[in-house]
Parts: sequence; C-alpha cells; structure tokens
Amino acid sequence: MKKLLVIAHAPSDNTIKLRDAILAGITKQPLENIHYQCLPPLQATPEDVLSCDAIILGTTENLGYMSGALKDFFDRIYYPCLERKQGLPFSYYIRAGHDGTGTNLAIQNICNGLKWKQIQPEVICRGSWRDDFLDDCTNLGENIACGLDFGIY
Repeated sequence: MKKLLVIAHAPSDNTIKLRDAILAGITKQPLENIHYQCLPPLQATPEDVLSCDAIILGTTENLGYMSGALKDFFDRIYYPCLERKQGLPFSYYIRAGHDGTGTNLAIQNICNGLKWKQIQPEVICRGSWRDDFLDDCTNLGENIACGLDFGIY
C-alpha cells in the first residue's frame, strides 16, 4: 500500500472546493494500492511526510507568496525530512488572485532544496474564479494517484 499525502491550505469556500477536487481525483479510479491522507499545513508533521510515498501541496497566494500556514509546514518539516525524503514525488496547486509567480517560485525553491521530484506540472488557478479550476485540480489528483498506483512514481 502506498500513501499519498495532501497538504492543503483551504481557508475559503473556493479553496475548499479546490482541495475537494484534488481528493475527488485521487478517488476517481478504483485504485487498490493507494491510501491517502489530507491535512491542513498547520496539523501536518514531519512524521506524516516521512511516511508518505508522494505529496500534493495546495496553497493560496498571499501578498505574492505562499500562505503562512504552508511556509510554517515547510519550516517544521525541512530538516527532519531533508536527508530522508530526497526524491519524494510531489506536485502542487496555487489559488492565485493575481499571477502566482512569487508563490510558484518560493515552492519550487524550497522543494528543490529538499531535493523532491516534481512529477506533474503545477496547477496555478489565476485571476477571477473559474469552474475549470476544479477540473484542473481533479486531473492533478487523479494523475498522481494513478501514477503512484501503477508504480510510475
């Protein structure tokens, strides 16, 4: 059994919808070898990361940067996971009211420092709300879960 960890900052109705779309994608196919866990960033621990086989991160864009909650998550897990989770398959989504550039760069820099391996392109939900953001997040969750189940990651 492989564990897919979802760390999702979801402070609004729309970000809850994005998180739920990720989870709908993970459970869309009848996958026998996947177990998933979804946690808010402030509740996730280094042990959660150490016990997973892949991770999907979700955040809002706050003042051109990731949420403080996701940054706090990275601060707490960075050193405990640095040597032990190199190569961890990951991807992420950003709910960006503007362009998401600063948030995207910050996540890339931290994950590069952790030596994690991005396995799907990030989803950046830019600008005003659009319902197709949900399709993009569902596809992200499904692709990662299926790839993990099939042993691609």
